Amino acid sequence: MQNEDNKNYVELDLASQLTPEPSLEVGEPDPFDGQPDSGYAEEAFVSEEVAPDDETQDDYEYVSQAEQDEWQEEMTALEVEGDETDMSMSASASEALPGGLPMQDRMIPRISIDAFCDDAESGVVMQRVAADRRLNRAHVNIQMGGLEAALETYTSASTPDLVLIEMFGERDQVLQDIDRLAEVCDAGTKVVVIGKINDIILYRELVHRGVSEYMVGPITVAQVIDTMAGLYSDPDMAPIGRSIVFTGAKGGVGSSTIAHNVAWCISERMKHDVTLIDLDLPFGTAGLDFNEDPTQGVAEALMDPERLDDQLLDRLLVKCSEHLSLFASPSSLERTYVMDTEAFDSILDTVRTTVPCMIVDLPHIWEPWSRHILSTADEIVVTATPDLASLRNTKNLMETLVQARQNDSRPKLVINQLGVPKRPEIPAKDFAEAIGAEVDLILPFDPQLFGTAANNGQMIGEVKPDSKAAQGFVGLAQRLTNKEVAVKKEAGMTKFWSQLVGK
Repeated sequence: MQNEDNKNYVELDLASQLTPEPSLEVGEPDPFDGQPDSGYAEEAFVSEEVAPDDETQDDYEYVSQAEQDEWQEEMTALEVEGDETDMSMSASASEALPGGLPMQDRMIPRISIDAFCDDAESGVVMQRVAADRRLNRAHVNIQMGGLEAALETYTSASTPDLVLIEMFGERDQVLQDIDRLAEVCDAGTKVVVIGKINDIILYRELVHRGVSEYMVGPITVAQVIDTMAGLYSDPDMAPIGRSIVFTGAKGGVGSSTIAHNVAWCISERMKHDVTLIDLDLPFGTAGLDFNEDPTQGVAEALMDPERLDDQLLDRLLVKCSEHLSLFASPSSLERTYVMDTEAFDSILDTVRTTVPCMIVDLPHIWEPWSRHILSTADEIVVTATPDLASLRNTKNLMETLVQARQNDSRPKLVINQLGVPKRPEIPAKDFAEAIGAEVDLILPFDPQLFGTAANNGQMIGEVKPDSKAAQGFVGLAQRLTNKEVAVKKEAGMTKFWSQLVGK
């Protein structure tokens, strides 16, 4: 997770205006309603009350498998109706920026940023910008007071890499103000001016004076992040791959199995290049599930991340198929692993530059590095089983991750192993209502199918491609990547040609 020490907010009397509440009660107005925004983030997560800790699973009424299936069909129908809306949201999220990369994949480098706002609304937007995962490496300082605060600050201090400043005067006043700022601004500092008038002459004069960009307010989170990313992007830089992190609400819920099957679906059903990274260093199962026995893998890279380049990465990766590569864990207890967040950051950054899609199989642990990986992922999939411990942990995970990723879509939720005989279960519908989020995939308990696939080193789609589980994995893969399943058209054309030639 981002280091909160890098995010400084001043002017204590305005703290209540600059700091939105972490969650909202049902029916309470959203403090961001009415504010212009990018349209690429989903609504704020609204949690509901969970049963007290002293309640037991016996307090939940058992729902038959038939009723569960009926509810799942209703959910599927609603998802189909909502597909058009979801896709439009995804399209705005992936809108190309200068350099050809989508916004969600553009990380701001390790730079220092000062923002001087003139009103509380802009301060709220800038705070949301500072909390965004794309600025995870940047040091951000937000102050109220506009130009006067900037002049007072830089009279006795050097200027940072980037200054964003609001100037709400007319053209002549803004030009005079920028000249005053130039007197205390160090060489090499980029300046972005936020104004209230849409004036091409003003824009040209500001650029002539060395201003990097001019934005017309009111500003939005996406607009500010786009602008900063554009200032520090390399048009010739290779595209950054999409990162999808899978984690379990508790141990043994099947998160790794789901991660491996989704990775296989993306590679085999969609013909999309994927690298699967198994970060469960002592107990990872990716090698077993894909029937591979790599001698080297992610542990070697983590031991010396500075050495990892494209050539070394090629040697460490295992090529499972044409489109799927495996960055396996050693799955050995011969040594212990104490890693820092920067080592994982370096490895994941290197992998993302080499492949369009990166699947991270994250073990069920809560360490600074695992929390950081979750908070900086493009997509997150949380797997749970229908029991009270999973319910509590899922609720905590959802609230924590949504609060840390306010400008991103909520994590996807998978309920696994539904319908274990004679086991009291929380109905999936009640589970979803308790955490205040919809369920994206329900997988029935099928020990024969999953056991056969695991023992054979195969995926569910290979063992029984027409099963509900296999189709569910394909659907989840589509939602995570916004890609369609690759369809072979040659067979139909061959049949048609055969009829024409009489064969």
